[in-house]
This record gives sequence, C-alpha cells and structure tokens, in this order.
Amino acid sequence: MSDTTKLGPWVRRLLLEHLVSERNLARNTQRSYRDTLALLIPFIAGKVHKPIDQLDLDHLTADRVRQFLQSLEQTRSCSVATRNQRLAVIHVLAHFIGQHCPERIEWCGQIRAVPFKRTAKTPITYLDKPEMDALLAAPERSTTQGRRDYALLLFLYNTGARADEAAHVSIGDLHLGHVPQRDHSSVQIHGKGNKLRLCPLWPHTASELSSLISGKAPIEHVFLNRCGRPITRFGIYTMVRRYAQKVSTKMPGLATKRLSPHSLRHTAATHLLRAGVDINTIRAWLGHVSINTTNIYAETDLEMKAEALARCELKETKRKRKWAQDAGLMTFLRSL
Repeated sequence: MSDTTKLGPWVRRLLLEHLVSERNLARNTQRSYRDTLALLIPFIAGKVHKPIDQLDLDHLTADRVRQFLQSLEQTRSCSVATRNQRLAVIHVLAHFIGQHCPERIEWCGQIRAVPFKRTAKTPITYLDKPEMDALLAAPERSTTQGRRDYALLLFLYNTGARADEAAHVSIGDLHLGHVPQRDHSSVQIHGKGNKLRLCPLWPHTASELSSLISGKAPIEHVFLNRCGRPITRFGIYTMVRRYAQKVSTKMPGLATKRLSPHSLRHTAATHLLRAGVDINTIRAWLGHVSINTTNIYAETDLEMKAEALARCELKETKRKRKWAQDAGLMTFLRSL
C-alpha cells in the first residue's frame, strides 16, 4: 500500500483482506464491520468537511470517535450494546493499522483508549414447557405451510440453532436414521466463524424432517419459503413472531415476552439444564466457545433457583418439653 496516511485504503484492506483471508469471519460479521464503517466514515467527513475519499487517518481522532458514539445513541437511538459493538469495530480497525504501520502505534493507542460504556445485563427470554408446547401446537399442520412451520419450530427447539444457522441447513447436513424411533439421527450445523457442530435430533424431529425433504436433492435447503426459495433468518423471525402473537391470546403470559428465534435457543438451553444435562454438554450443543456464555442459563433460571432454595430451607422444629414438665416422668420418679 503506497500511501499509509489515507483512511480509505486501510478500510478496504481491513474488509477485503483481514476479515476474509486472515480471520475467515462469518459473512454476517463482515457485514457488521462494513455497516459500522459505512456510518463512521461519512460522519467523520462531515466533521472535517472533506470528501470521504480524501480522509486521512489524522481526521479520525479519539474525540471524533466519542462524538460518533454519542450521535449513535442520541440521533439514531441506538442502545448501549449497539454503541459498544460499533466501538469494537473501530478498535479492530485501529489495532489492524497499528499492527501494520508502526509509526501509527501512538494513534492506535489513542483510538483504542476510548472506553466501552457499561450496560446492565438484560434477562434472557425463554419459554416454560407449557408455553413451548402451545407454540408448537399453533401451526395448522393440515397444510403444507403449517407442516413446514411446525418442523422449523421443532428444529429450533430441538437444536437450539440460531435463525441464520437453521436457514442455511441443507439436506446433506441431515443424518437421519432409517427408523427414527430406533436409529440415531443428527444434523451438522454451520455456526459462527464457520465452526461445525453435530447436534442430535429427537426421533419425532427426524420423522418430521424426513417427510419435509422427501424426494429432494442433498444440496437443497431444508426449509423453504412460500415461493420455494431458501427461507431467510428474517423470514424465520417473522414466522416465530406470528405464532407467538397467535398463542398469546390463549396464554397472556406470552404477551409480556418479546419472542424471537433466539428465544427458542434460550428455551432449548434452559430446558436441557432443567433436565439435568451438564453445562459443558449444553455449551457444545449450542456451539458456545466459552462456558462462561452458557453459564448465563444457570444464573437466570428461576425454577432451578427456587428448587435449590427449597432444599436449603430451614424447617421449623418444635421445642422439646423440659423433663420437669413431663407429668408421666414425674409420676414415675415419685413412685420410686
């Protein structure tokens, strides 16, 4: 790269070389980096009154980064979590430049010194067993669309897959036993960072999927939309929300929960934990890199906390009468 002072070439190199070739990040992660920089660069250009292709690294200062983050919260009404995610991308850009351009190490340190904002952890949303059963019962399974929706909801609950992971499952990823009630079935899920994990399937899930993919080629997607094309994660989100709204009329408790496909992922993990599955198995089941991520389910499950509290509860014991108040004993002593 001939000119190391310009911002544009560094951004291009980060997006096209570092994220793709060096780190092999997932496509959605690449888009997240792109979207952050697409917001940052015009903001900086507006502050210094320069065209975006003439921006220098010196135009990107720590103070302007702080102004950009403040603008995200105030102008775009972004949450603190989104603000911190955008800042993380800027930190990666600064670190990448400092790593490849030693004379910019001091500048890199100034940018990376912009702190993340502390935010309160929001409790995860999951369904209790009766609520999950009601959601699974919502699709009209007498129709082709209803059978697909039921199979998709069951798959999300069984595997704890993310919406994007479920959308990209192909028929070749399924390993269905010849007799679902007897043979083990599983699915290979392509997770974040192109990491693969194998997840077991319940016999009922395998049976529903078998009827769904009958007569189709291994390269085809398992879940299709109304037009016969692969469903998207947005389509899955819309489907879950539609059935959640339908069920909430019968179960008012669901009206207070903002359900999404990720809620079913939380539900799968919580129900596994309640069933006695160890936390490390759940970590592998969900594809978490760190077990600390999985521990959140043990911290938020009120039912398990209540059971633990009941085991530790001190039982009220009756005070024993003093021997002097025992009439039978006193009569015995006087008879001696």
